[in-house]
Amino acid sequence: MSISPAPALLPCAELHLHIEGTLEPELIFELAARNGITLPYADLAELRARYEFTDLQSFLDLYYANMEVLRTEADFADMTRSYLRRAAAAGVRHVEMMVDPQAHMLRGIPLQTCINGVAGVLADSLEEFGVSSELIAAFLRDRPVEEAEDVLRQLLALNAPIVGIGLDSAELGNPPEGFIELYRMAREAGLKCVAHAGEEGPSHYIEQALDLLLVDRIDHGVRCLDDSGLVDRLVRDRIPLTICPLSNVRLRSVDTLADHPLPQMLARGLNVSVNSDDPAYFGGYVDDNFRLLQATFDLSVDQLQELAVNSVEASFATPARRAELLEMISTWRTAQQAGS
Repeated sequence: MSISPAPALLPCAELHLHIEGTLEPELIFELAARNGITLPYADLAELRARYEFTDLQSFLDLYYANMEVLRTEADFADMTRSYLRRAAAAGVRHVEMMVDPQAHMLRGIPLQTCINGVAGVLADSLEEFGVSSELIAAFLRDRPVEEAEDVLRQLLALNAPIVGIGLDSAELGNPPEGFIELYRMAREAGLKCVAHAGEEGPSHYIEQALDLLLVDRIDHGVRCLDDSGLVDRLVRDRIPLTICPLSNVRLRSVDTLADHPLPQMLARGLNVSVNSDDPAYFGGYVDDNFRLLQATFDLSVDQLQELAVNSVEASFATPARRAELLEMISTWRTAQQAGS
């Protein structure tokens, strides 16, 4: 059964989202004006012209430069609120967003400023936007691991409202094996663990994240298809992979969306979900990803439901909230059947 021409929004969880990657150009200019910052772009058109990336590093250069406008708790709060408003309109009903504390501390922003600004909005996200939420502190793999460990200690001392830790930034040349102690500290503190692996890095980075960091899920993971034994393991153990299709295209992991391996991953039985990663930079939020995937691959209602269910079951939401979300997806499917 194919999806109806005008489907109701597919309820889902978003598990791979960098809050700094939701900074839309308009908000960048607004925050710059608020904070008296002179941007290196004359106008919105010049900024948008820089959103053509050749690889992950070319994106990261712009990503970190644009963070300069984030100076106060109000700035972080406005960014978070803007994302939640757009995510709710996209069908997201639960989000587990990453924040990069090191990226802000390195430019002189206190840890409390970024955490309080984001977490203060998340505390009321369900009531205000209908989106339950969790916060993940992501660490920069191209920075010294001792720095990450120190920031984690500070987060724990602050009793920061984080559910887990992640590992992001430039993957090539920065394998998971360098962060064993950081992840041990996190697990001992009762935190969940995720890590970017197998985006532009090789498939054995995924194995390292599983075997050495003992992660609960893999962010990206598209390179797993290079190793059939690894695919068998991921299928057997139901390891979640948080796939970001438009991100993969914009960062040249795949040439076009038509080349994306998502249908193959579903066919192999991999536990994949659809996410937007850094939607302000990669051309779309979760609904845009779903819409373009469906248009490209003619995904069935069964496949869309599977992707949404996977996102919920892979989340760190409470059992009660997961049950609510699964019921929303079931209701969506019923509506699709009624309209077919």
